[in-house]
Amino acid sequence: MNNSFFKVVSIVFIGMGIGLTSNVLAQDKVEASVGADLVSNYVWRGQDLGGVSIQPAINVGYKGFSLEAWGSVGFSQKDAKELDLTLGYTLGGLSFSVTDYWYTNSEGGSNNYFKYGAHSTNHVFEAQVGYDFEVVAVNWYTNFAGADGVRGNGKRAYSSYLSIIAPFRLGGLNWNAGIGAVPWETDYYNENTNRFAISDISLSAAKDIKVTDTFSIPVFAKATVNPRTEGAYFTFGMGF
Repeated sequence: MNNSFFKVVSIVFIGMGIGLTSNVLAQDKVEASVGADLVSNYVWRGQDLGGVSIQPAINVGYKGFSLEAWGSVGFSQKDAKELDLTLGYTLGGLSFSVTDYWYTNSEGGSNNYFKYGAHSTNHVFEAQVGYDFEVVAVNWYTNFAGADGVRGNGKRAYSSYLSIIAPFRLGGLNWNAGIGAVPWETDYYNENTNRFAISDISLSAAKDIKVTDTFSIPVFAKATVNPRTEGAYFTFGMGF
């Protein structure tokens, strides 16, 4: 990454930070949450990223602005460790965010968190824009810097992903039906995608299991198929 990129990213984060600070001063109540999920396997956008994993998260929000740290640590030594930082803003159904994904490399190489070399970093920077219509939520994601994928000609792919999720309620459970697609060539998704490809068709159900009058454990199950890789996964998880 060059200095120009860092200047742009710095301006974006500083500008959002100033806006966040302004909202904090104007708002008395700070919303925050902390928790973790235990999942039977880590499946992300139709890709198998690991086995049994613990995935902690902490989120702070102020009047539409949010800052979240999310991680994943697999029980297997070969599973990569992950730390994601997301700065976002929501206004009604409209949402924007910038995420810094960071993964350790289980196949060797540098796992230095502060290494940002143009071709030797484990960070991926992604921008998101979306709208929640209540009956369906549509989100577009694009990698704009870091260890993004490349096209066949070796140039940055600006790897992107389109997600459409429809929530509904049936039989006393909360359901989500989703479909995700990679719009153009990149080796970032599905090992290699050389054209438009649907890579995630999923159906999930969730409910809260009551333990006491004041304590419940949220659980979910999710079936996912990836037509591009011909993979199929079934995941169970619980939150704390």
